[in-house]
Amino acid sequence: MTCQTYSLFALSVIMIYFGHFGNSLILPQLQKDIDQLKDDFNSSHSDVAEGGPIFTGKLKNWTERNEKRIILSQIVPMYLKMLENTDKSKDHVRHIREELYTLQESLSDGSKKMKDLRDLEKLQMTDLKIQRKAVNELFSVLQKLAETPASRKRKRSQFQRSCRC
Repeated sequence: MTCQTYSLFALSVIMIYFGHFGNSLILPQLQKDIDQLKDDFNSSHSDVAEGGPIFTGKLKNWTERNEKRIILSQIVPMYLKMLENTDKSKDHVRHIREELYTLQESLSDGSKKMKDLRDLEKLQMTDLKIQRKAVNELFSVLQKLAETPASRKRKRSQFQRSCRC
C-alpha cells in the first residue's frame, strides 16, 4: 500500500506535465480528484515518505521530451493497474482513470520505443548469426551516432581543446 499511496504525488506530476489531454483536462478539477484519491488511500500516513519517491525520482533522469514519453508510457499503465482495485463508482476515480486512459493512448509511441529497448536486451550477442548481422550494421550505427547533436558537440569541444591556434 505504501507504493500505491506515495505514487499519487507522481500522478499529479504526470498530469500537470502533460497539461491537457485533448481539451478535456481541467487541472484544478483534476487536482481536487487527486486530493480525494489521496484521502481514499490515506496517503498522509507516516510510512509514505519511507524510501523516497517511486516515480518522480525516475522522471528527473529523463530530460528530453521524447525520453519522458518513454518512461511515462511505462508509468501510466501502473497507475491504471493500481486503480483497477479502487471503487470505480466514485466520480473522482472515474475521472482520473479516463484522463489516464487518454494519456496512455497518446503515449503509444513511447511504449513502442520501450518494446524496442526490451527487444535489444533479449538479443543473444553470443549467437554467431546475430554477431554477423551486428557487424554488417556497425558502420550504419556509427554513422547515426555521428549525426546526433551530442556527438557533434563533443567532437567540436575536443577539437577546440586540441587546437593550439
